Amino acid sequence: MNISLIAHDNMKDDIVELAKRFENVLKEHELYATGATGERVMENTDLEVHKVLPGPMGGDQQIGAMIAEGNMDMVIFLRDPLTVQPHEPDVSALIRLCDVHNVPIATNQGTAEIFFKALATTGRFEI
Repeated sequence: MNISLIAHDNMKDDIVELAKRFENVLKEHELYATGATGERVMENTDLEVHKVLPGPMGGDQQIGAMIAEGNMDMVIFLRDPLTVQPHEPDVSALIRLCDVHNVPIATNQGTAEIFFKALATTGRFEI
């Protein structure tokens, strides 16, 4: 599966911790991430991550294009609900694309854990 890992600045530590906890599951899949998130995950795990641009520089839109083309199977986007993001329209567009194309998206750690636990037991996330 192709899985995107995205996190707002205040959530990067959380996504790194998730990646470390579920590294054995994630290593079986193709991972994509926006710039700094991908860098942080690779620095703290042995996971290989295909990096796109940082979110505010168009990375969210690059992931969105993959979703629209049918090339993304799951998105983990740990959003900071307490901070206004200057690129919020891009974030909304990405979530909308997930809804339009029926791509599972986790926007918080609890949902991401459920997705990863499902992957751990089945190897695939079926909808």
